[in-house]
Amino acid sequence: MKIAFHTLGCKLNFAETSFIANNVKKEGFNEVEFNEFADIYVINTCSVTENANKECNYLIRKVLKQNPKAKTVIMGCYAQLKPNEISKIHGVDLVIGNNSKFELNKHIHNIKNQLETKIIHKEIEEINDFKSAFSYGSRTRSFLKIQDGCNYKCTFCTIPLARGKNRSDNILSIINKINELKNSGIKEVVLTGVNIGDFKTDKNEHFIDLLHEIETLKDIRVRISSIEPNLISNDIIQKVKNSKILVPHFHIPLQSGSDTILKSMKRRYLTKYYKDLILKINANIKNVCIGADVIVGFPGETEDLFNETLNFIKSIDISYLHVFTYSERMNTEAIKMNNHVSIEKRKYRSKVLRNLSEKKKLAFYQKQIGSVKEVLFENETKDGYIFGFSENYIKIKTKHQPDITNKLKKIKINKLVHDHITYASGEII
Repeated sequence: MKIAFHTLGCKLNFAETSFIANNVKKEGFNEVEFNEFADIYVINTCSVTENANKECNYLIRKVLKQNPKAKTVIMGCYAQLKPNEISKIHGVDLVIGNNSKFELNKHIHNIKNQLETKIIHKEIEEINDFKSAFSYGSRTRSFLKIQDGCNYKCTFCTIPLARGKNRSDNILSIINKINELKNSGIKEVVLTGVNIGDFKTDKNEHFIDLLHEIETLKDIRVRISSIEPNLISNDIIQKVKNSKILVPHFHIPLQSGSDTILKSMKRRYLTKYYKDLILKINANIKNVCIGADVIVGFPGETEDLFNETLNFIKSIDISYLHVFTYSERMNTEAIKMNNHVSIEKRKYRSKVLRNLSEKKKLAFYQKQIGSVKEVLFENETKDGYIFGFSENYIKIKTKHQPDITNKLKKIKINKLVHDHITYASGEII
């Protein structure tokens, strides 16, 4: 039987989808692309925005056009939060919550004979164990899940409701998985999770302890994904600064540049702390790339408060933004707040910050002209060029050579190019 997967949302979801798909293929299923004809379509969902829910409904309609007799499985965060609602959508045959999705291979053998929609779901309070996951396939980078769940109570977020409390893998298991990925040909591993800075094992080991062990590895580079600003210690900064394995790249959620909004969001820092952290990282790590998440249109965000965010971001030395438009989510504190921002204003503010992000990215890239970077080239090719990412997350292109795919090569950056997105170009040295 042919099976196809589609992932909505974060890198953690992509790691989990890849891991689950690999287990399914071991059961004799043949994986095909999601836009191809398949017997079963599986959608791993997100719960962060309303758009993710709408996209899920759109994808269900799309696959039924490709194959009206296909069976459709909805799993993940949206399935955890709204299983009964999803089960009523025309064309949905199986709904699987977050913990049970790792047993998909056990649940789909009899799906062809099902006469009605089946729900496999555990309440979030019952989800206490850690389920490992990492991405497979032809990618040169692999996402490795080291932690799941979150104990924070941000007023806009449904993740604790969808994924449960903080829990982590153990360090030995993580090191073994990195070595396994390295031996399979992977050149870069990205550490992912819901709140990886809150990593904590049964032996009371923390994130810095994991980084110490990672530093003992060879012939692999390791990237830290999104990490909360209040959890970036001086030890972590120094570890990245002096590392030959950990790359100089941080993604640090900001969410707002207004202290008023940060307090309303129940974030665990204010703008002064964040600004001091950015100054400290830039002072210690040369050519470091720093990205940030920002939410626009949060309830109570007046024009003046939005301008506080805009001016704050202009004042700090970061490299790019991921901009999210606030979306009302059921069972969050924020949905009950007054002074909701109109959809038109949310869209406009989002556009303003995305334009600022491009300017920040361009300025960061311009600083790199003339420098030499180690680039991991991927499978992406276009018009005779091949693309890859430097250690500090600059997208770089050079003339395509078949033997440099999935290879680390020294590149001297000579200019910038803008083709819908900004990237650098250079020559192999």
